[in-house]
Amino acid sequence: MKILVLNGPNLNLLGTREPEIYGFETLADIEVEMNTIFSEVKLDCRQSNSEAELITWIGESRGQYDGIIINPAALTHTSLGLCDALKAVADVVPAVEIHLSNTHTREEIRHKSLTAPACIGQIMGFQGFGYTLALRALVNKLSA
Repeated sequence: MKILVLNGPNLNLLGTREPEIYGFETLADIEVEMNTIFSEVKLDCRQSNSEAELITWIGESRGQYDGIIINPAALTHTSLGLCDALKAVADVVPAVEIHLSNTHTREEIRHKSLTAPACIGQIMGFQGFGYTLALRALVNKLSA
């Protein structure tokens, strides 16, 4: 099984950026944890501050990956392009949306996700551990 893990804007700053909200783990720490727990799953973890690059990666996922875990970060609330890209591949590459914080407890603008309707599920509020939860849920869904 091959899973594409996508991370959006500013997630390259994890571990130092507002750790009281996002935690002290870096993306590298999260990737090690996921690979340790799910050694049988091949993960391709990527991060970009570019919406266009994320959209391109999603579009290229068909035929290469079995599923996507995506943390669109702030693009969650603004990007119809990401939503459309996820919908375009959803029939063969299902996605799970992840957020480090519980966006419903934050500013009102963060309460609505434009990308969630294109995903099979959403996990939020568990900081880095949410990625492990998302991977477990996606593997269970794909194995069913």
